[in-house]
Order: sequence, then structure tokens, then C-alpha cells
Amino acid sequence: MLSFLKSKSSNETPPSLYQQLGGEQGVRAIAERFYDVMESDPRAKELLALHAQPLTGIRQKFFEFLSGWLGGPQLFTEKYGHPRLRARHLPFKINVRMRDQWLLCMYQVLDEQVHDELLHMQLKQRFTALAHHMINTD
Repeated sequence: MLSFLKSKSSNETPPSLYQQLGGEQGVRAIAERFYDVMESDPRAKELLALHAQPLTGIRQKFFEFLSGWLGGPQLFTEKYGHPRLRARHLPFKINVRMRDQWLLCMYQVLDEQVHDELLHMQLKQRFTALAHHMINTD
């Protein structure tokens, strides 16, 4: 065996997306900025209309969800149980237009806050898949 090829770090767990984003501070910044964009960009007005006002509570819940979803503390699960994200959103009509408005907001946040290319790409792929999974109507 070529033991000299093994690096010391090969046995270490790679950092989670949560850690790569800077932990609580970085993930909270994404959650907060996401809703800032949604509130300020007229292209997301239909998406914003689906949300109860004020957005204070949903901002916190989104941060808690993202924390666990990105490999950090399972804050949402500890408070509310399994996210069952699609089931929780079934009362809302989520079509391709809503998905695209959601992604418009998230992509802007990623473009502003995630400067590492690989991390940016990984997050964009994960958020895109998640948003597509949420579609529940034509």
C-alpha cells in the first residue's frame, strides 16, 4: 500500500456547507438577506404575497431550517420536528413561476455573499433541486 500518499487529513470529515459558510453568522446572513431581497425586488412580489407579514418569524424559521439542511445544528427539527418541507408547503400553490421567483432571490444572495466558486456552485445546485422539489401545481 502506498501509505505515503495518505494525507493526515484524509481521515478527517470535510467541513459541512454550514461550516464553509461561516457557521451561524454566515447562514443567518443568508436567511436574512433572502427575505430582504424578496421584500425589495418587484420581480418577487407574488412570492412575497404568499408570506404572512411581518416576516420576522419566517426569517428565524428559515435560518433554523438552513442550519440543519446545510449540516449544522438541527435547530428546526429540535423545535418543530422533521421539516417535511413539501408537506408543510402544500397549502400554497407553488408552480414554476413561484420556484423561479424563489430562486431569483436565493441566487442574488449567493452571488452577493458566497465568493468561493465551488461552494457557490454546490449551494446553487442544492437550492435549485430543493426549489424544484417544492413545485406542487401547474
